[in-house]
Amino acid sequence: MATSPAASATKPARARAARLSATGWAEAALDLIAEQGVSAVAVEPLARRLGVTKGSFYWHFPSRDALLVAALELWERMEEETVFGQLEAVADPRERLRALFSMVAREYKTHIIYSELLKALDHPAVQPVIGRVSERRLDYLTASFRQAGLGRDDARNRARLAYSAYVGFLQLNLQLKQTRMQHDEFDNYVEHMMTTLIPPTA
Repeated sequence: MATSPAASATKPARARAARLSATGWAEAALDLIAEQGVSAVAVEPLARRLGVTKGSFYWHFPSRDALLVAALELWERMEEETVFGQLEAVADPRERLRALFSMVAREYKTHIIYSELLKALDHPAVQPVIGRVSERRLDYLTASFRQAGLGRDDARNRARLAYSAYVGFLQLNLQLKQTRMQHDEFDNYVEHMMTTLIPPTA
């Protein structure tokens, strides 16, 4: 059976649309969140940025909100794989905490995304993600402080203190509209945090 010209043209168009994966769209949405916030995520500007048509978007997602959910889930997975996943090999809990603090301190894009999500906590897709991420981070810190020798209550309180210092630092920079610290100054701050929060060897 002969194929109509219209059908022949449709197949390459669908193939081009499918080449840009759902992950590619989610990554682009995360970039936009980091640059302009959650409210900036929209189909048309993302399509222009990626050099594709809106048809590529609708090949993977039924709506803008579905893309936002996929982007936030990707952000969660990236954290689990690149942060927590890499730390599994560090057996000593104090060294693991030092590695965690050092690694997180240099994940600048993650800080910006987190800060932008904090601004959008009233969005129904954002609040559950922030809740899960925060609880997972607190649980991980608590377990590490417990393994470093602190009692249950002290470990949980130290975890809260460490996480509050992280969130507070981000919020302070936002409120004061501060740019990133100079390299040496920031390294000194991170070292002070580690010395203050990580229990010394008994």
